[in-house]
Amino acid sequence: MKYILSLLALTIGLKVSAQNLAPDIANYTISVQLDTEKKQLQAEEILEWKNTSPVPVSELQFHLYLNAFKDKSSTFMKESGGKLRGDKMPEDGYGNIYMTTIKDTDGNSLLGSLKYLHPDDQNEDDRTVAAIQLKWPVQPGETVRLNIAFRAELPRIFARTGYGENDYYLIGQWFPKVGVFEQNKNGEWGWNCHQFHANSEFYADFGNYKVSITLPRNLIVGATGQLTHQTRLKNNLKTLVFEADDVHDFAWTASPDFVVHEKMWKGVRMKAMMQPEHTSQYKRYFDAAEKSLAYTEELLGKYPHKTLTMVDPPVSASGSGGMEYPTFITCGSYWGVGKSIKMAEIVTVHEFGHQYFQGILASNEFEQSFMDEGFNQYLEGRIMDEMYGEGSQVDLLGFQVGDMATSRGSYVSMKFPELAEINQPVWEYPKGTYGVMTYTKTATALKTLENYMGREVMDKALKVYYQRFKFKHPKLSDFVKVVNEVTGKDYNWYFDQTFEKSYSCDYSVDSVQNKDGKAYLKIKRKGNLKLPQVVSVSFEDGSVEVFEWDAAETYEEYRFSMEITQVEIDPQRKNLMDLNLINNSYSVKPPQDFLTKYSAKALYWLQHVVMAFLFWIA
Repeated sequence: MKYILSLLALTIGLKVSAQNLAPDIANYTISVQLDTEKKQLQAEEILEWKNTSPVPVSELQFHLYLNAFKDKSSTFMKESGGKLRGDKMPEDGYGNIYMTTIKDTDGNSLLGSLKYLHPDDQNEDDRTVAAIQLKWPVQPGETVRLNIAFRAELPRIFARTGYGENDYYLIGQWFPKVGVFEQNKNGEWGWNCHQFHANSEFYADFGNYKVSITLPRNLIVGATGQLTHQTRLKNNLKTLVFEADDVHDFAWTASPDFVVHEKMWKGVRMKAMMQPEHTSQYKRYFDAAEKSLAYTEELLGKYPHKTLTMVDPPVSASGSGGMEYPTFITCGSYWGVGKSIKMAEIVTVHEFGHQYFQGILASNEFEQSFMDEGFNQYLEGRIMDEMYGEGSQVDLLGFQVGDMATSRGSYVSMKFPELAEINQPVWEYPKGTYGVMTYTKTATALKTLENYMGREVMDKALKVYYQRFKFKHPKLSDFVKVVNEVTGKDYNWYFDQTFEKSYSCDYSVDSVQNKDGKAYLKIKRKGNLKLPQVVSVSFEDGSVEVFEWDAAETYEEYRFSMEITQVEIDPQRKNLMDLNLINNSYSVKPPQDFLTKYSAKALYWLQHVVMAFLFWIA
């Protein structure tokens, strides 16, 4: 009997999503046991994969993410140099994953057909992508079921996964995960299954998960989805069963030290799993989560899940902080950090936003990481600045730093802002540019777009985009089409300059000359980014002339019949892409406050401290 089955005939215990929100393409039933002595996972996995393409599929490709940490020769380790977000891979901290059994429903072993692929860099030592040859092709509309056994050696906490001190575990990217079979840009069908890169995150199809976790009874567990069953076993073990529908990933955590707080918010059970030394900060997590839920539901749409688990990692395992999985995020807080510096809030707001852009829209983070990270950074700026007011990130000793201002500050402080364009695969970004391109430049470009279109129009575009493409893996081109549709205008010119090109932008008042009751003005565009600008000119008699400059030419010259007292390019500060706002204005009378420049320097320094923290959580 062939092993090709229809979804209606599956009997492995996975239920079809009651909500039926997402296409059930990749369903998983996993039984895993954690060996706390060996820091090892032993697991069995049943994968049901449905062929939603119009062509037969003869092989399946899998991500084996943990093999990024198997040795120094993996692509991840070569690209990162064994360092990520300030953490260094310890010499005794490596991990790996091996598929030990692969069988179809006829009992045929497919393990002998396993081969490792290197689609991105031809690094033959990389083992993060594997292909399995099937006995028979999976026809369009049919489903294949495979029985897989695997063993995973956990790394010490690094790149958001592994084990830490005192039996703390954050288990992410831990199971053989099927890639996405889709059309490429040439219209050809094939596997999208990239290697694990130093800066890449993940891309997968939606499905239902049922995961049984067996481990010592003293460990407190949190995971994607809902706890549906638990059983006490012999030898001080227990088994917990978690189920999640309409998700594309599953992660979990365990520790004997968690102090767990729970709260309901409009049908969503929120859980904060705190470290004992700063458990009191759970209220800040809940407050940030509630603000994020309320804001995002109004802006985009209802949160489709019933749970949200927030994990507070120990300081010794901070490398597992600041990460997102469906219904499950890792945050970060420190004892003694007051409310003047909103670390707990920033991380919670940011990671929650991923529930929409990464968890539900689920764009390809290998190829267009900014569609998640950058859009989410923009959302974070809106929530933080509007929910927490001025000084939304830092409000200390009279200095205030806002979230959106920090994103802009990150971009404009680049030494070479024309080094890379935003829209490219993550492994092709020049070294040191991923964070700015993916997060802060994207957020700044989106905020500038909002300023030009208006908040009401931007909100409509975002809602249409989300509602139309949730659970569908949208690309940048999809968002551009929505913007054009909603506005009734062609905004391709804007996205081409800001996302497809590496153009820089700097407008300046080049010179002002007053003589004999007349004035001569020269304004300049540096860089190739052409955005229309409003120019305001004030004269000695108190009158003001306002006109629009299309910035098509490098220089524009103007003559006036009265002497000028002040010139302002973009007085409403719509164009946040401008690298230097100081040279946008000219005043005949200089500012009287001699402390102005020193205050600006101090604020600049404080912003950079905050930006360093933000790149840590990213």
